[in-house]
Amino acid sequence: MSSTVNHLEITPFNGAPVINPSRIAIFQALNLGDLLCATPALRALRHRFPGAEIVLIGRPSTRELVDRLPSIDRFMPFPGYPGIAESPRDTSGSVSIWPRFDLAVQMHGSGSESNGFVASLGAEHSLGYGPKGDDRLTTVLTWVEEEPEPIRWLRLVGAVGAAADGLQLELPIVPAERAKAIALLAPADGGLKIGLHVGASDPERRWPPEAFAALADRLIDALGTRIVLTGSVEERPLTAAVREAMRGEALDLAGMTSLGEFAAVIGALDLLVTNDTGASHVAAATRTPSVILFGPSRPDRWAPLDLGLHHIVDAGAGLASVAERAAALRALSPDGVASRCEAALREARVDPGHHLARERIV
Repeated sequence: MSSTVNHLEITPFNGAPVINPSRIAIFQALNLGDLLCATPALRALRHRFPGAEIVLIGRPSTRELVDRLPSIDRFMPFPGYPGIAESPRDTSGSVSIWPRFDLAVQMHGSGSESNGFVASLGAEHSLGYGPKGDDRLTTVLTWVEEEPEPIRWLRLVGAVGAAADGLQLELPIVPAERAKAIALLAPADGGLKIGLHVGASDPERRWPPEAFAALADRLIDALGTRIVLTGSVEERPLTAAVREAMRGEALDLAGMTSLGEFAAVIGALDLLVTNDTGASHVAAATRTPSVILFGPSRPDRWAPLDLGLHHIVDAGAGLASVAERAAALRALSPDGVASRCEAALREARVDPGHHLARERIV
């Protein structure tokens, strides 16, 4: 995949680009991976409108990422809206009166429900994807289901003249977080460090813990690998199940890292094996080689764009139903995944002395 998007058509905004909005609202109340995929578009908006205040309306769980993005000036919590599944149950402390926005951009899906919320912000200009004939926003583009997420949002902001400066996902890491990662990984020093991220918000997108355990033992036997398990506090039962099913040992860091420390840990690995979840986009942001296991979800939409660095295992390829694809993921062979891991390490030029011959962007 090219690092440029000059093949994208830039559509004029209402006949002419917005010249100088003073405040821009971005609505995206999804998960970490979704927001990471939008960072090239957010960066393009910042470059297009350097003097504007850019406000992201989103979920509190993504605030730690928002606060470290130079393209965003302010975070405001999404209070909920009828029909939007991500609406919070607890709306105490929600915004009741919004500031005046000159431009509101809907980055929360195809727009069927979310365009109503964006329209309610009352911005002079509004932009998003939506169904044919949708007049709730002033500019509505056609949603393309199979479009890769970073390119989708770059195409959208291109409608206001925001040009991409590359496709690299953005997750800034500070030196203290890198130091913490080094300390956490110290017990795994002395060999190849391969991370296993066994969780995913949707259980149907999880390869079974016993399969991850079998993969870990194969990698230890074949490569002398040090296994590092990653995840959130809520995913500790999953990483514990992997440890219990393994013959070998693993360093379990689930629940021990902040977002920045988690990214720094991923950035220090030689390889990450992960379900299709936010960790795969963290690997893309840190340029860490990865093997990503897909079942119900579609790689054409959610896989990282650099397929030389990130290897895709599409267990559900050719299967029509979500249930069939989820079953295919559960049945995926650890032997086949181990082979893909070895191929990924070779292509990333990890030598037997465990030296990683590439530049990380962290």
